[in-house]
Amino acid sequence: MDYSIIGFPRIGIHRELKFATEAYFRSEIDADELKRVVSQQRMEQWTRQRDAGAGFIPSNDFSLYDGMLDTAYMLNAIPRRYADLRLSDIDTYFAMARGYQGAQGDVKAFTMKKWFNTNYHYMVPELDDDMELKLRSDAFLDGFHQARSLGIQTKPVVAGPFTFLKLARCTGNKSATDFVDDILFAYADILKRCGENGVEWLQVDEPYLVMDLTMGDVALFRKLYQTLLEQKGTVKVLLQTYFGDVRDCYRQLCELPFDGIGLDFVEGKQTAALVAANGFPKDKILFADL
Repeated sequence: MDYSIIGFPRIGIHRELKFATEAYFRSEIDADELKRVVSQQRMEQWTRQRDAGAGFIPSNDFSLYDGMLDTAYMLNAIPRRYADLRLSDIDTYFAMARGYQGAQGDVKAFTMKKWFNTNYHYMVPELDDDMELKLRSDAFLDGFHQARSLGIQTKPVVAGPFTFLKLARCTGNKSATDFVDDILFAYADILKRCGENGVEWLQVDEPYLVMDLTMGDVALFRKLYQTLLEQKGTVKVLLQTYFGDVRDCYRQLCELPFDGIGLDFVEGKQTAALVAANGFPKDKILFADL
């Protein structure tokens, strides 16, 4: 039986990624060498998962620094203070992650907050009033293409629009809901690019669904996915949660036309009880963290 992996540790067996990024920060290696290390680490991860019999292997779960930072960069949520430095793409990314002090200017990094109930901290995206959210490039498919060149089919992974809007910090007069139209266009573009590039499954992570949700939160989640799932074309969408229960939106999850839903039955015991009591739609594949 095939099994799905939500994501894979990216640091490397011997902390290769950590040492490579630190060497890059010290200017001991260049961007090309850093990319070579990334390519090698991804290849080793996919090969290990394939050899272990995984049927749904993730790509784009690899990050140089932080997944939410990756999502902000992918969606063009780059505050002006970083763009004005006029650095390379990778150095702009690291300026958002670590700050920058040099010939181009002096800026602080994004703030950090605790990632749900873990000891990990994530970089908090910032939404400025003049910001236009959009898909910047096809870079989220780089891993998919590399894995396919090795004969390994993967499911690209992206953080979902609901979680992104809930975790981002609005810095001006606008609220997160003012960015809904933009983010819908961006994620519709993600689905379109996936279809054009032969992606069979796209995993969309929505861990914020395990939080206590208001009626407004549930309405926002429903609006986002009612719109997006109408545009998925041939791409199958796996909605993935973790860290707890989805009792506040279980009915909406079952009603929306997802092709697969991944739920946490370890910490999400009330979700497991809901599935046991009410069943699960037969037209959906259920992925469970047991």
